[in-house]
Amino acid sequence: MNGSNQDRRFTNLFSREILNDMNQNDRLNKDKSRKRVGRVGEEIACTFLERRGYKVIGRNYRRPWGEIDIIAERGGHVHFVEVKAISVSDFSREIGYRPEELVDGRKLRKLARTAALYMETKGDNREFQLDVVGVLLNASTRTARCRLFEQALE
Repeated sequence: MNGSNQDRRFTNLFSREILNDMNQNDRLNKDKSRKRVGRVGEEIACTFLERRGYKVIGRNYRRPWGEIDIIAERGGHVHFVEVKAISVSDFSREIGYRPEELVDGRKLRKLARTAALYMETKGDNREFQLDVVGVLLNASTRTARCRLFEQALE
């Protein structure tokens, strides 16, 4: 994956409600668990981006061929952000976990098409780019680690 890798850690970001949702994953089927992890990951990614100076202007922009998780602005540019989140039990073994690598070229092309339509619909002529945030969640320690990859599709 192209782009700069910026790693940040967030401690104790989970609200009690989000933590309870994550802890119930054992009782839920895998599909619901995946959706909950994705929802929590998107919330954390928004906080991560806002702390880095981005202004979130939209979430979950859907079209028949794809969805953009987060739309943000920074430095006069529009950033379309794909979030990939996974739940891990131990950060010490995180080296093998790179959720952002699950975003392949096909997915990035769909995102680019959706982003271009968004810009056209809004009549916005600014530069835009596609970024990816990988989120590693650990519900038992109530922590998350985020990695930002800018310009994921060049």
